[in-house]
Amino acid sequence: MLQQQSTIKRIKGHSPQRSPGKFCSNLLNISNKFAGTGGMCSSLAPKKSQAPQKVPKSGIFQALPMIEQTLFKKYYDRGDLPIAVNFSGAVRKIVWKCEPECLDYHLYLPIFFEGLRETEDPYKFLAVNGCEELLQKGETKILSVLPQLIIPIKKALATKNHDIMCITLKKIQKLVKSGQMIGEALVPYYRQILPVLNMYKNKRLNIGDKIDYSQRKNENLSDLIQETLETLEKNGGEDAYINIKYMIPTYESCMF
Repeated sequence: MLQQQSTIKRIKGHSPQRSPGKFCSNLLNISNKFAGTGGMCSSLAPKKSQAPQKVPKSGIFQALPMIEQTLFKKYYDRGDLPIAVNFSGAVRKIVWKCEPECLDYHLYLPIFFEGLRETEDPYKFLAVNGCEELLQKGETKILSVLPQLIIPIKKALATKNHDIMCITLKKIQKLVKSGQMIGEALVPYYRQILPVLNMYKNKRLNIGDKIDYSQRKNENLSDLIQETLETLEKNGGEDAYINIKYMIPTYESCMF
């Protein structure tokens, strides 16, 4: 009792004008309990600068994830194409149910060019080899069918798939050399075919001192594009170079 009375006297002597309730609230710091840092550490050191965020890639050179079904696959599964695979012997071959010269090129040649977008066998094998034989034996029939081949060629290049683009470029070279006037007739369609080639013309793979085996297989895309452009210029007549230069400014003539 004496200790409690002495404590009350000290409290009253320290702050005689304050009531005990207000003094207890000051001790508990109720009015300022949300003004702290919540236990977080603090420092006077300057903040470190954050690393800049990487710019996301546009993906302009990436191949299409999905390739729509082609007419070639639809017609082959339905049994409407006069072609089959011959497995006799060590090497696969294609067998025609009728001679390629007797076929209607207006119907079948665009379908075989559509099949160049196929990535699975036997569709890919049949389309590539069938297109090759049709171009070899077409002679004068190909020129009249040329406008119908532009859209299949454009779709094949637009896939941006390396294998499909290489096959299509080889078929373009074969197409231009398959008959007279075909190279000149192809000049008005450069605006639909060449924009994709302009993107990949200077896209090369830096492998240092390693060996690039795609050169042996003629699958180096940049070199293949250069060969195709030179073939178009040589067989396209007088207006070929200026039209190629308009679409691909970095191209230099191989004839001047």
